[in-house]
Amino acid sequence: MVYVARHGDTAWSVTGQHTGLTDLPLTPNGERNAQRLGERLKGMSFAKVFTSPLQRAARTCQLAGFGTVAETDPDLVEWDYGQYEGLRTDEIHRKQPDWKLFRDGAPGGESPAQISARADRVVKRVRAAAANVLLFSSGHFLRVLTARWLALDLELAGRCFLLNPASLSALTYEHNLSQPVIRLWNDDHHVVE
Repeated sequence: MVYVARHGDTAWSVTGQHTGLTDLPLTPNGERNAQRLGERLKGMSFAKVFTSPLQRAARTCQLAGFGTVAETDPDLVEWDYGQYEGLRTDEIHRKQPDWKLFRDGAPGGESPAQISARADRVVKRVRAAAANVLLFSSGHFLRVLTARWLALDLELAGRCFLLNPASLSALTYEHNLSQPVIRLWNDDHHVVE
């Protein structure tokens, strides 16, 4: 089983701005919900824990109680939005009305093929663990990871897998490695608005 945890709120996640490599801290509410995520994970054991090096994910990991055992994995950083960094989707659509992140990527940032290659490396590492793994990262990257886990078309799957801040999801197999499935998605019952 691979558990995927999205980081808690940042100022830009609250306002809907694309936050790729800008290294923003959690808001006070984001910190509270990261701690609540830790309560949700209490009693679970993991062979490996990986976190993005970006402070919003690393701090969520720490506040959830896994900071001392987590390994930093640069492949877990959020999508590089390039020229669209810090912009909201409605602002991008004023310039590019037909733009779709999971189809077009970001000018001056990552293409869907580039972020998919990172996600594929993460999938390969977690499948090699052959035990429960916990990942802390960001929303769009985790949506790409899920699409790659399930071997689904990125444009279709990526836009369908919404993830709330500080949510928990789980990817696994129905019978064997050839049947990847989603066991839990976007569980945020522990989150306080």
